[in-house]
Amino acid sequence: MFPELRLLCFEDLAIGMTETLTKTIASSDVVGFAEVTGDRNPIHLSEHFAARTPFGTRIAHGLYTASLISAVLGTRLPGPGAVYISQTLNFRAPVKIGDTVEVKVEVAELIPERRRARLACTCRVGEEVVLDGEAWVKVPPRSETERSPLARPAAG
Repeated sequence: MFPELRLLCFEDLAIGMTETLTKTIASSDVVGFAEVTGDRNPIHLSEHFAARTPFGTRIAHGLYTASLISAVLGTRLPGPGAVYISQTLNFRAPVKIGDTVEVKVEVAELIPERRRARLACTCRVGEEVVLDGEAWVKVPPRSETERSPLARPAAG
């Protein structure tokens, strides 16, 4: 599931650039997220409890789904070295165990003087938007990324 790392500097970004990640949600993902965060709400962990809710079955933590956005930002667009500044999240529908979530991140705005990027973020299960929002990130310039161990050597 781990996406290959891609290092982009601010100068590489353009409005409209996109990156996607697809993840099928396993019970072990939800249990692991509960263990890491301490959020043991039984709607996530107990099929018996969840069956009596409007969802009828266990659902993934909303912030687990949101963390898949973080995976895209930290590994692919913009990638290593980007610093999260803020994130808005709108939870539109539940994500159930076994659902396949497609995360799409798109560059919506660039502020060169501050090296900031606004990214539109959408998570879908099939055609249904389950989560959307936007992220602001600070992206390092080429002068900083050239020193990164992930930077490719110059052709020569």
